[in-house]
Amino acid sequence: MKKPTDNPADPFKKALAEATKVLSGDRDLNVSYSVDPSGVSGESMRLPQISRRMTRDEVLHARGTADALAMRHKYHDNKTHAKYVPPGAMARDIYEAMETARCEAVGARAMPGTASNIDAKIAAEAARLGYAQITDPADAPLHAAAGYLVRHLATGRPLPEGAQNVMELWRGFIEGEAGETLENLQETLADQSAFAKFARKVIEDLGYGDQLGDDPDAEDDEQDDQAEEETGEEEPDSAGQDQDDTDDAEADAEQSQEDQQDASQAQVSMDDMADQEAGEEADLPEGDAPMEPPAPQPISDADPNYQVYTTEFDEEIHAEDLAEPVELERLRAYLDQQLEPLKGAVSRLANKLQRRLQAQQSRSWEFDREEGILDAGRLARIVASPTTPLSFKVEKDTEFRDTVVTLLLDNSGSMRGRPISIAAICADVLARTLERCNVKVEILGFTTRAWKGGQSREAWLGEGRPQLPGRLNDLRHIIYKSADSPMRRTRQNLGLMMKEGLLKENIDGEALEWAHRRMMSRREARKILMVISDGAPVDDSTLSVNPANYLEKHLRDVIGMVEKRKAVELLAIGIGHDVTRYYDRAVTITDVDQLAGAMTEQLAALFDKDPRARARVMGIRKVS
Repeated sequence: MKKPTDNPADPFKKALAEATKVLSGDRDLNVSYSVDPSGVSGESMRLPQISRRMTRDEVLHARGTADALAMRHKYHDNKTHAKYVPPGAMARDIYEAMETARCEAVGARAMPGTASNIDAKIAAEAARLGYAQITDPADAPLHAAAGYLVRHLATGRPLPEGAQNVMELWRGFIEGEAGETLENLQETLADQSAFAKFARKVIEDLGYGDQLGDDPDAEDDEQDDQAEEETGEEEPDSAGQDQDDTDDAEADAEQSQEDQQDASQAQVSMDDMADQEAGEEADLPEGDAPMEPPAPQPISDADPNYQVYTTEFDEEIHAEDLAEPVELERLRAYLDQQLEPLKGAVSRLANKLQRRLQAQQSRSWEFDREEGILDAGRLARIVASPTTPLSFKVEKDTEFRDTVVTLLLDNSGSMRGRPISIAAICADVLARTLERCNVKVEILGFTTRAWKGGQSREAWLGEGRPQLPGRLNDLRHIIYKSADSPMRRTRQNLGLMMKEGLLKENIDGEALEWAHRRMMSRREARKILMVISDGAPVDDSTLSVNPANYLEKHLRDVIGMVEKRKAVELLAIGIGHDVTRYYDRAVTITDVDQLAGAMTEQLAALFDKDPRARARVMGIRKVS
């Protein structure tokens, strides 16, 4: 008998994993299910997570993704792909989209059953990205349209609604520019090298030839020619073999003398060139490349010595891109239901904060100004004395009218459960409260894409485990709400924090520096950054191969930089963890239920006109 705790989705997941291995032709493939973006890395494949309910959309999306990735694994060669991939961003995107379409089309020919499954995956992705609602080609991605067109021409199958719309918006342009090249599509599908050259020709036809870089085939020919020349030079000359040893010795002596003369002349020539470059540096034609490449920018402004093994797998992503709209709606409903008893207390605190803020927004005026709004209360003076000049008044600006607040939430695994739920609902209520007072709010979260290092660690292992690699995990920085987006449009996003498997490791230093950079790009005069965390930065993969205080030191350096620059007002709330040893302005709460009160009091103190009240709440002992 089945145990009550068994997951009803497990048999389907096991069957899908086995079928995927067979389709890919790789029985050693490791298939897993994750909330992370799907993909293939080496011998590991990640498929979308399937919940216990096993909805029809979940099942179709998982099957379509599995078939698409299996076809890519079976018909795609990474070495050939890397040889022809263009360096330019747009050219590379078109190249990638066309290669994906090629693998899926070849797979559909060999295994027709995969085509309908992949259609379901394309339909889900197009719906998530809102492709069906796009009416202007400028809003539709050209690379996606190129991939869809290749798949449509190769298989003859109609595309799902959203994908069809994007393809039709660009189809006239693509076929007008690359129509003749596209006629050779069917001949190149089975050969990845031939298709890569075909794709590069299409990219050139579309006007992105400047992003293709050097011709990889021409480089191969050059290398072959050089190899032949070197081989020819090493072959003995039959005529030279008949010369005596005396001639050889004389030739060697003459050659040695000539080499010395050449070296002397080369030294003089180099000195002359250096003098000419010093005198004529200003005359270099515009656009000449420098002799030496510029030094790479440091990863961290706070600590130039802070190292990151690779940033290739890091991501900054909007919350709505990590889950389908239906799932976000379900997660938000779950969050609301879980925190129903707490809502009243949080709302009362928010109303208290709003009253305190609005009390400081009482309108005050400066009178007897030469320009501004006509002061009706002083018109009687003009009636009594017509020569009296008109009097105007000007409204004084409130202290926090031009303000932006960022809430940076720790999305680590230790926040799982009640802490992350309360943090999410407090962020929601405070954002709506501050918006009513004309204060813009941004809500950000930080975690990692995987436990134990993810793809960064796999790359490090593949490179032979270099010593002291620095941060060794894939960052995930989540934008739940941008400062310019109203809360009513992004309310569902906060439900993402309830998603199973989202919360992993926490690398606080880089997250804080990321939030600080975002704030520095804002135009508001006053910037406030509130960090909510339940512990010191922890990432097992990084700390296992670096000094034990590596991440903590970087966090201290970033905090020091932010507080020294004073462009952003930084404060922090620690949940069960003493963050006062890191931040100058910080409080620590022992019970997560105190979070709402701590957040409202901290923000209210920043807007308080009384410096003594601000000092009391913020924990500042001296007031100047």
